[in-house]
Amino acid sequence: MMFDFIDGGTGFDIAQDENHKSFQSIALKSRILRNVENISTETSFLSHEYGVPYGIAPMGMCNLISPKADEFISIEACKRNLPHCVSTAASTTLEQTFKDANGNAWFQLYAGSDDSVTFELLDRAREAGFQHLVFTVDTPRHSRRTRDLTNGFSVPLKIGPRQFFDFARHPVWTIRMLMAGAPTPMNYKTSSNGAKFIRSDSRGASDWDFLDRLRKRWNGHLLVKGVNCVDDAVKLKNAGVDGIYVSNHGGRQLDSARPAIDVLPDIREAIGETFPIVFDSGIRSADDVIRALAKGADFVLIGRPILYALGAGGKNGLTVFLNRLDEDLKSVMAQIGVTNIGAVNRQNIS
Repeated sequence: MMFDFIDGGTGFDIAQDENHKSFQSIALKSRILRNVENISTETSFLSHEYGVPYGIAPMGMCNLISPKADEFISIEACKRNLPHCVSTAASTTLEQTFKDANGNAWFQLYAGSDDSVTFELLDRAREAGFQHLVFTVDTPRHSRRTRDLTNGFSVPLKIGPRQFFDFARHPVWTIRMLMAGAPTPMNYKTSSNGAKFIRSDSRGASDWDFLDRLRKRWNGHLLVKGVNCVDDAVKLKNAGVDGIYVSNHGGRQLDSARPAIDVLPDIREAIGETFPIVFDSGIRSADDVIRALAKGADFVLIGRPILYALGAGGKNGLTVFLNRLDEDLKSVMAQIGVTNIGAVNRQNIS
C-alpha cells in the first residue's frame, strides 16, 4: 500500500509513464578535451544561493513512508544547502520544518474550501520566517488514484482485513509505525479551529481573483505550481508572480496530460529567458536534472526518488541517495563539458 501511494499516478498511470519516456528521449551532447577539473554545482535562485540546482518537492504525509521522514529531509536540506518544500499536508508542522531545515525551506500551499484555514496557514508561514510560497493550482478536484483505491489507502489510515494483511506481510514497516505512532497532517491538527485534512476536499474555487488576493497578502516570493500551459504561464507572469512552477503533478492528476518536460521549452520561450522557472515531474537522476535545466528550467525539485530512498533505507537511505545524486551531477557536467550550472543550456542537448 505504501509503495503504491508513492509510485502510483492517476487513471492508468499513462501521464507518469509518458513523463519518463520524454526524459529518456532527450540526449545530452558529450564533449571532450575541456578542462572540467573544477566543477561547481552552486546556483542562485530568487536571490538565494544554493549548493545544488535542486531541492525537495512538496509531498504530503512523508512520515507514513518512514518515521521522522520530514525531519530527515530537513536535516539534509540544512546540511546540503538545498530547499525543502514542505507540503500543507505534511506530517510535521511548517514551523518545525523551518526550524529543522535552519531556514532552508519553502512552504507549499493548498487553498481548500475554507479560506480561513488557507489564510491562517499563510500567516503562520510568514511568522515562521518562510520567504518562498509555492501555491499549487493543479488539483481543483482530487483525481482517481487507482492503486490507492484498490488498496483502500486513505488519510487517516483505516484498517480493514486487506490493510491488516498487507501490514502483517511487512513487519519491519509495521513495527516502526507502531513504535512511532500513526502520523497525521500536523498543519491542520495544529490550526486554531482544529481543521481536519480532507484529501478529497474541493479546491475548485481558486481562481485569478483568489490569486490576486493571495499576492496582496504575501510579500515574499510567490511561485505558482502546476503550470502546464503556455497561455497560463504568460498570464501568471503578467499577474505579478515571482516564478512559474512547471509541473503536471508527477502524472497524478490528469492522465492525458502532456509531459511537463515537453511543455517546458514552449513556456520558456513565451515568458522570456530571465523569468524564473522551477520544474518537477519525472526527475529520477542527475541526467534528468541537467536535461530539465537545458530545456529551460532554472531550478528543479525532486519528489518520488526521495521517498523511495526513505522507504528503502530510512535516514541512511536518503543520505546515500543524495550523496550519489551529487556525485552523478558532477559526473554528468564533466561529460557535457561544463563547470558551472549557469553554463547548462540548449546547446548541451544533442
